[in-house]
Amino acid sequence: MAGKNESGSEELVARSKRVLPGGTFGNLPAEIIIREGRGCRVWDENGNEYIDFVLGSGPMVLGHAHPEVVAAVQEQVARGSTFFANNRAGIELAEAIVEAVPCAEKVRFVSTGTEATHYAMRLARAYRKRDKLMKFEGGFHGMGDWALMSMAPRQPGNFPQAIPDSPGIPRSLTQEMLIAPFNDAETAVALIEEHADELAGVILEPFQRLIRPKPGFLQALREATSAHGIPLIFDEIVTGFRFAYGGAQEYYGVVPDLAALGKILGGGYPLAAVAGREEIMRLLDKSAVGEENFVQQTGTLSGNPVAATAGLATLAVLRQPGTYEKLFATGRQLMDGLQNAFRNAGITATVLGEPPLFEVFFADGDLSNYRATLRSDMNKLRRFNRLLLERGVLKPETKIYVSLAHDDEAVAKAIAAFEDAARQLARETR
Repeated sequence: MAGKNESGSEELVARSKRVLPGGTFGNLPAEIIIREGRGCRVWDENGNEYIDFVLGSGPMVLGHAHPEVVAAVQEQVARGSTFFANNRAGIELAEAIVEAVPCAEKVRFVSTGTEATHYAMRLARAYRKRDKLMKFEGGFHGMGDWALMSMAPRQPGNFPQAIPDSPGIPRSLTQEMLIAPFNDAETAVALIEEHADELAGVILEPFQRLIRPKPGFLQALREATSAHGIPLIFDEIVTGFRFAYGGAQEYYGVVPDLAALGKILGGGYPLAAVAGREEIMRLLDKSAVGEENFVQQTGTLSGNPVAATAGLATLAVLRQPGTYEKLFATGRQLMDGLQNAFRNAGITATVLGEPPLFEVFFADGDLSNYRATLRSDMNKLRRFNRLLLERGVLKPETKIYVSLAHDDEAVAKAIAAFEDAARQLARETR
């Protein structure tokens, strides 16, 4: 990292490469080793300070080490970390979810977003007594085998053919997943109508990665699935409690049958959940549906009181008046600053997303589906990210998360870094 102190982390980088594949946990590069975080800033092992737009890949919407969350967690840890049993914090968090999320009549906790989408899909299959599911090309639903179908195909195929995104996934599963184009209501509805008798459910991110749904798209899916009694699943791991207190389903005004929740829900600790209509969720209750219809689900740390306590403390802050107005205002300021930086530098680029979560694509025109976003120049994005890192701004490879902790000073510094990095990129690419 040019202009940064690098001496202290070299040993740790070498050690990581001896014991971790690629020297990483599977996320940021091995050379980035974070020591601590407070608010919207993090410090690496060399003491270098960064404005953080990674935010733990999204959970830290309040910023790092929020005092109210820290105090609540410390109090709970002293009483025990997990019991494999009901606990007050978990019950109260489930109550908060039912109160907040439009589709939530019942809740079941898990530990990760991958588990949440996995069980949501299992519930849909059990409810409909059918095997096939439909998802949308480019949609990310965790690391499960069914989820990793046409998430990021290098050579997209013909709809509705599924393409595995990783070695190790049984090829037979391609027959159990139908793929539709996001934001193409006509094609998606036609596929639902054609395969209605086979479909167990339809799963999607209502805000797909960074792509907003076109007006009427989510409504068309809701109408088509409702007409055939097919569960509609919203993957709200990212959007839950971020776009509104009730998530994307509140923000966009469309209520699914099931939702997967995570990230913000755990306040920085491992926690996720499946929430939905009682008619479907009751399949998790053997006493209600009997042995034959009972859907198996359990997890050692599911609903543990530490994560539930952190989640409760986080949601309490989010319920305060003006919270989302502030989050959106900060995000809009950053989005405008980023777009202006490229416009002033003479670089073709589009800032895509919603104020709490967005990214720059080095392309213009219609970017309303996965295939359109493939036009973006990823080499330029990687170089831009590196230039930002050298200027004290840390962002993930393909998105910018915004927190309530990003104050005026941080926003001003980030925008100045956007402008300087864009000018440098322009000089390098002329």
